[in-house]
Amino acid sequence: MKDHDKAAYPEPPRKTPVVDKQTSLPNPAVILSNLFYYSVDVPVSTFRGALDSIRSNNKSVYYHQKFRRVPELVDCEHGDYLCYYEAEMQWRRDYKVDQEIVKVIQERMRACYQREGSSYVQNCAKEIEQFEETSNNFQLRYGDLGAYASGRKCLMKQKERMMAAQAQTS
Repeated sequence: MKDHDKAAYPEPPRKTPVVDKQTSLPNPAVILSNLFYYSVDVPVSTFRGALDSIRSNNKSVYYHQKFRRVPELVDCEHGDYLCYYEAEMQWRRDYKVDQEIVKVIQERMRACYQREGSSYVQNCAKEIEQFEETSNNFQLRYGDLGAYASGRKCLMKQKERMMAAQAQTS
């Protein structure tokens, strides 16, 4: 009994056939590809390699953008709206950084809880104290500002806190 019909499914050739060259002229596709390679690709690749080697010497990490510190809101001149805007953006960046710091400290504390189990009270005392300190400082600075927090509101809260402290001492 035959498995398949040899005429319907012929066996593939064992070797790749040799190309029968009809003409002695060179292939224009090869000429164009070599022309492109040597006239465009090689110079561009060489130039890019030179730039990359220069950049690698003074490479800055792309995900860690550094902003210059701008004056605080109290340092801005009256009516200098550009300074107000820059101070507000600086405050927002500081706010986000402080949020992330609290998150990192909280993650460390939770990892210690997970690692130590029931004996976390004595083994995680440093992490708990650090989290309480950072969260209290964050709450002092940014707490009760509401959903529309801004640098101006934060400054007024700080001013009120300083005035209350001064009233208590006198």
